[in-house]
Amino acid sequence: MSDAEAAMEDAKEGIATLDEEIQSLQEGLVSLDKSVAQATEQRKKEHGEYSDFMASNAAAKDVLKVAKNRLNKFYNPKLYDAQTKQNPEAPALVQVNSHTRRKDLPQPPPESAQPYSKKTEESAGAIKMIDLCINDLDKEMVAAEANEKDSQAAYETTIADSTQKRLLDSKTLADKESAKADNEDQLQIHKDNQHSHSKELSATTDFIHSLHQECDFLIKYFDVRKEARQSEIDALQKAKAALSGADFAFVQTSVRRFRQRKL
Repeated sequence: MSDAEAAMEDAKEGIATLDEEIQSLQEGLVSLDKSVAQATEQRKKEHGEYSDFMASNAAAKDVLKVAKNRLNKFYNPKLYDAQTKQNPEAPALVQVNSHTRRKDLPQPPPESAQPYSKKTEESAGAIKMIDLCINDLDKEMVAAEANEKDSQAAYETTIADSTQKRLLDSKTLADKESAKADNEDQLQIHKDNQHSHSKELSATTDFIHSLHQECDFLIKYFDVRKEARQSEIDALQKAKAALSGADFAFVQTSVRRFRQRKL
């Protein structure tokens, strides 16, 4: 009974510990799935921003190249490329021009006489500024592309690590659940054994009680039975002596006296 109770306590403690570990693993899997979903959503957002940024910079580059080509048409005909056309989705130069000529803005003062300067110098400065803008856009796009690659690589690493962790945790969870089921089976076996031992203990207790009563009876009447047995032995010895040639008259007289006393 003590062994069964001890085994039942061990099984209950094991089940409680496994319950805590299973709950912790389940919560960890939920948290892991949530973090993966958040990382995926963040990656989609970053990729969308990257795509928009690259498209915006590409459109700006197209506009700048068209502007540079138009300047070359008038100032450097040899560098003019007749095949260069503006992207229809890119903002047009007229739009920029229209913003600079809004009616609600104060009008510039009338032009005054300016010192003579060569148009080629002005065009070269403008073209150089356009080239600088294009170079800046290229640098930004290169940096954005590198950042996009790093972010994508980090995301893929995160997904791979999360997938591996999920597989391991899922396997561990299955093992814990199997161990819990085994402990529950063992607990039921110990309960059945305890019930069986309890019946056996009850039967043994009843037998001990019966045996104790019998022993008490024997002890209580031991002297009486001993005396009766001794009297029986004496009577047998006298009977034996009588059969061996003793005086039957004396025996008969003794028998009569015994019967008279009995009556």
